[in-house]
Amino acid sequence: MLVLGIETSCDDTGVALYDRDAGLRAHALFSQMSHALYGGVVPEIASRDHIQKLLPLIDALLIDAGVAIDDLDAIAYTAGPGLAGALLVGAALARALAFALAIPALGVHHLEGHLLAPRLEPEAPDFPFLALLVSGGHTLLADVQALGQYTILGESRDDAAGEAFDKSAQVLGLGFPGGPAIGKAASRGRETDLRLPRPLVDRPGLEFSFSGLKTALLQAARERPLDDERRCDLAYALQDAIVDTLAVKCRRALLQTGHERLVIAGGVGANQRLRERLTDEVAALGAKLYYPRPAFCTDNGAMIAYAGCLRLAAGQAGNQDFGVRPRWPLSELSPP
Repeated sequence: MLVLGIETSCDDTGVALYDRDAGLRAHALFSQMSHALYGGVVPEIASRDHIQKLLPLIDALLIDAGVAIDDLDAIAYTAGPGLAGALLVGAALARALAFALAIPALGVHHLEGHLLAPRLEPEAPDFPFLALLVSGGHTLLADVQALGQYTILGESRDDAAGEAFDKSAQVLGLGFPGGPAIGKAASRGRETDLRLPRPLVDRPGLEFSFSGLKTALLQAARERPLDDERRCDLAYALQDAIVDTLAVKCRRALLQTGHERLVIAGGVGANQRLRERLTDEVAALGAKLYYPRPAFCTDNGAMIAYAGCLRLAAGQAGNQDFGVRPRWPLSELSPP
């Protein structure tokens, strides 16, 4: 079964080919850098860029893999959550192409794609496992028992960790996207007497909160003029607070669930300091850490093709529903 995956949930246009027998055949991504001019994603611009880039990207993908379009057995596309206009671009093309080829098309949950992305690696985690999904739009801990069997253990009450990175980077004048910018600046920073809050770590439970951390950084940045050294030190303090918060919650969740495998998924999962800290945390508990390659931490077509292939292979049928779901709780998913 050869599946074309299409990801257009936000500002990245991702496509990939996944074969149930041969694995990942090819993948390609176009990242829309124009949003940096506005300090965040502009939905209308994102949708227009998807329209312009999606078909040429698919053509190039098929050529790169040496695959004819008639060789496709199914198409998987992101049906939500995400930006409504961006989702509709991918859904419209996937449905039209599937209709023309008389093959099934399956709408995939974006977060399920992220949760399964580490299984694209040579050393893939077996079910069950604990997953930390941390990105610009979501921060949550999930108990993953099998495909479609996800229990949310805790999530952010307000901002996601990636959102805190993005907004804080704007405060520090480091640009967009904030995660890589903060990480780069933090690598030149140093530990000072400034300690930003670790929200909710002193309370029981597995929920997160990052809006107060962002406010604390803003107040610290206003104490005196920002030069390069000050920016880097504040970036270091912010990254340290976010990583510490995530590590404490992951350790707590591992102890609570008894899982021996921890998966990091989502764009913030590419943060090197977070990976180092969680590697130490899980090793101390006798567990093991898994994460996708950096290219598959951010939005990509490979994770959608893979998730779609798993569901189709398990017997889930594609349908003719065209609608997308900009808001789609992960808890509403069920096994195929």
